[in-house]
Amino acid sequence: MNICIVCGARPNFIKVAPVIRAIETAKTQGKDVDYKLVFSGAEDDPTLESGLFEDLQIRRPDVFLGVTCVNLNELTGQVMSAFEAYLQQNPTDTVIVVDDLASTMATAIVTKKQGIRLVHLAAGTRSFDIRMPKEINRLVIDGLSDILFTAGMSNNSIANREGAELSKVYMVGNVLIDNMRFNRNRLVRPAIFDTLGLEEKNYIVFTLNRKVLIGNLENLQLMLESLAQNSRGMKLIAPLRGLAKEAVEECQARMGREVLTLVEPLPYLEFSYLTAHAAGIITDSGNVAEEATFNQVPCITLNSYTEHEETVKVGTNVLVGEDAGKLGEELRKMESGEWKSAGLPDRWDGRSAERIVQTLLEQR
Repeated sequence: MNICIVCGARPNFIKVAPVIRAIETAKTQGKDVDYKLVFSGAEDDPTLESGLFEDLQIRRPDVFLGVTCVNLNELTGQVMSAFEAYLQQNPTDTVIVVDDLASTMATAIVTKKQGIRLVHLAAGTRSFDIRMPKEINRLVIDGLSDILFTAGMSNNSIANREGAELSKVYMVGNVLIDNMRFNRNRLVRPAIFDTLGLEEKNYIVFTLNRKVLIGNLENLQLMLESLAQNSRGMKLIAPLRGLAKEAVEECQARMGREVLTLVEPLPYLEFSYLTAHAAGIITDSGNVAEEATFNQVPCITLNSYTEHEETVKVGTNVLVGEDAGKLGEELRKMESGEWKSAGLPDRWDGRSAERIVQTLLEQR
C-alpha cells in the first residue's frame, strides 16, 4: 500500500510524525506499506527549521509543491493543480490529510476526483462559525473523506451528526500526544533559562498566532495591559515571529513598557521543554493547549472555542475568548496556584498512530 501524507504547515508535521514512525515500524515487521511525505509549500519555508525533522525523527518531505501565495483562493487552486500532477506521476492508494488548512481542502478535493482513498487525521473538529474559512475547509474535508480519524468522542459525535457513517469514523485518540510521550526524555533545556535567569515553574509562556488577535491592536493592547495589571511578577516569555512579534512590539511601544519578554522562536524540543516546565501557558493555539493538558500545566486559551473540548472538560485548559478582563482574572488564578483539578482525556496513551496504521492496513 502506497500512502501519501500531505502537510500544509509546520504544525502538520508534528501531528503526522507519529504516523510516519508507525508506518516505518510496520514496514520492519514485513507489512506491505510505504509512504511519501508531501509539503504544499516551498523548500526554503522559514518555519521549517533545519532541526525540526531531526527532532521529530522523520525525514524531510520527499516532494515540495512550492505553493506560497497568501490569497486562500489562489492557494487552493495552485495546490490542486500541483497535487494533481503529483498523483498522476506517483502511484498512490491512500492520501492522508491533516487538520483544516486551505491546502488540506485542496488536496482532499483532488484525491477524490482521482478516485483515491482519502483519510482525514484530526477529523470532526468544528467552531460552528461558518464565517471562518477553516470551518468551510473542515466541512468539505470531512464530507469527502473515506476514513475519519478523530481525537475524542465529541469529534465522533460531530462527524456522525453531520452524516458520516459509523463505519467511517474511528476514535483513535490524540496523535499529538504520541509525540509528547515519544519525546518525554528527549527534551532540550533552552539556553534562555540561563540568559534570562528562568527557574522551572516560575514563568509563564505566551504564544500568539490568530489573525483576529494580531489584526486588532487596540484589543491586543488591552490584553497586554491586563497582563501587566494582574501579574504578580512572573516573567511572561513570548517566543514570537513575524506579524505576531511586530504586533506585540507595537503595542508595547505604545504602552511604554515591556510586558512580554520577547525571545526568538525555539526548536521543537526546546519549546516543548519550555512549556512543560512552565507555571502556566497563555496561547491561542489548540496544539499548545493540548500539550499543556498532557503536561498538566495550567493553560489559558485566547479563543471562545476549542476543537478538542476534552482539554476544557477534563484537562487544564480554560477559554477566555478575546476578553482582556477574563484574561486578567484567569492569570491571577494561574499565578496564585488556584487552578482547577485536571486529568488526561481518554486514549491519550501514545498509541494513536498504531491504531491509525492498523486500521489502514485492515481496511485497505
